[in-house]
Parts: sequence; C-alpha cells; structure tokens
Amino acid sequence: MKTAITELFGIQHPIIQGGMHYVGFAELAAAVSNAGGLGIITGLTQKTPELLAKEIAKCKDMTDKPFGVNLTFLPTFSAPPYPEYIAAIKEAGIKAVETAGRSPEQYMPALKAAGIKVIHKCTSVRHSLKAEAIGCDAVSVDGFECGGHPGEDDMPNMILLPRAEEELTIPFVASGGMADARSLVAALAMGAQGMNMGTRFIATKEAPVHDNVKQALLKATEFDTRLVMRNLRNTERVLTNKGVEKLIQIEQEKGKSIKIEDILEEVAGVYPKVMIDGNMDAGAWSCGMMVGLIHDIPTVKELIDRIMADAEYLIRKRLAGFLDGNYVAATPRKKVA
Repeated sequence: MKTAITELFGIQHPIIQGGMHYVGFAELAAAVSNAGGLGIITGLTQKTPELLAKEIAKCKDMTDKPFGVNLTFLPTFSAPPYPEYIAAIKEAGIKAVETAGRSPEQYMPALKAAGIKVIHKCTSVRHSLKAEAIGCDAVSVDGFECGGHPGEDDMPNMILLPRAEEELTIPFVASGGMADARSLVAALAMGAQGMNMGTRFIATKEAPVHDNVKQALLKATEFDTRLVMRNLRNTERVLTNKGVEKLIQIEQEKGKSIKIEDILEEVAGVYPKVMIDGNMDAGAWSCGMMVGLIHDIPTVKELIDRIMADAEYLIRKRLAGFLDGNYVAATPRKKVA
C-alpha cells in the first residue's frame, strides 16, 4: 500500500509505532520497522543523550529499515537537554522524528538542517495547523480515544480526522483508537494517510515490557480506562488500577484546588514500576480505549501482516461490494485484533 506517509518515511506499510515511555526501546522499534512499519525509539526514556545514542546503535544492529525517535517537549522546571538529544539523533543519521507535547518550533531549524522529517502529534486542528506553519512534514492527529494525553477538547476521531482533512495540506496519520485493519481503512476513508498505534503494540511478543502488562491489556475492556488530572488541565487516559483509584479519590476530595504535589506518588516514577517490575497497581500509565479490541499477543510481524491483509480485503471486497452489487457481509470474527 502506498500513501503519502509511506513515501515520506520510506516504509512499506502506513503504520507508525508511537513513542511510549519505557516501551519504545530498540527491540520494539526494530520489530515494527522489520515488519514494514516505522518503529520509534522513545528518546526521553533514555536518561541521557549518550544513552539514546547507544539505543539507536542497538536498533541499527537489529534492522536495516528506517526507524525514528520520539522527542516529547515537556513543561518542566528542569528541561531535558534537547539540543544534545537532537545532536545525538542527527549524528546517528536518523531521518524521522516524532515530536509531542509542546510545540517543537524552537527546535525545528536544527531538525530541518539535519534533513530530518518531523511528524508532530496534535490533539486539535488548530495545533495541527500550527505544526504545518512551523514546517512539520506531517501530523499525527490524536483523537479523544487515545491513551496518554488527549488534550482538553474531547474531540473523537470521527470528527477530528475529517476536520483535519478539510484544513491541512501536509499529510497526517490517525492516532488514538487505532487497533486493526478496520481502524486503518476507516482512517484512510476520513483523509488520513496512515495510522499511529501505541497501546496495541504493547501487547506483542517483542514489546520489552513485563508479561503482567500484556496480560492486563489482554483482560481489559474498552470500559477500563480512566481520565485523570483534568483539573490540572493535563488530562491523561490511563488503565484503571488501585493506584489510579486512589488518585481519582484524591482528585474528588481536592476538586479544583488540587496541585500536582497532591498526586505525585500516583503519577511520578510509575512507568519503570509497571513496565519493568510488573507492578500493575503502581499508579497512572497511559492506555487507550482500543484496549477493548486486544484479543491476543502476536508477534509484531503477525500483527502488521494481518492488518494489511485484512485492510486489502475490506477495501477490495467489502467496500467495493457496496458499489458493484456484490455485497460481502462482515464475517463475525471473535478474538481477532
């Protein structure tokens, strides 16, 4: 399948693995790239630019296909040394960077000078237009269904994606709620040139996380995510657990007077406890609503091959059938992602 996204990043399939904290290591990024998608190493999971350089080198030993690096620009008192991270990315010859969080505008000159293609994750059309204006090559349009930070507009992809198509001239991918071939075909129909999957890639054999995490995703339903930190205007969608329930109780008690310090235990330093140690009640960690569509733990290649084969069936058979009079009924397929 060829789209503007496959052409832009030099990949076989229009599937991008989103940057995920303590998940986007070389093992997963290489597996996605080897399967024809665009794997992403999560830059800030590596504590220093030097460690990021080592992780990139490790990934290069595992794949000769294109892969990228995620850089999330955080509103913190002590900002990471972003210029040094960018230098490490440049020196490694990486040609794709997924940016998220705050606008990457001040870092765009350095990224573009290095010949790097930038895809910025946005939760609204207005932010997508800003990304286009500052020179981003593509946008990852992130709907309300997503794991992590959905913004404050609560706009689902059924509205957000068509609006993005109406306004943008650069290509975009659909992010949030993306799980399978149906997600991909629907996203293409609404104007996207591919899709970004996060949570779904955690439930794969190559994902370098504790098995407790994968089993939790397998057991969860679409009703098992919660929105936290709304009163801090830092809304995050997370998988429910005892730590999250405690966080929500504190939020209810504090109301609009809540401060980040009130919930620090439930949100700070949680990812290594969950992803490495397998402590599923440690606190808040990002998970999308599409968790209800996870029914197995395949290899990355099995997952991507299945998505692309099913997408071709949907486009050539089911959808074409509506026009040529050979309508093909949907076949009930339980426990297929």
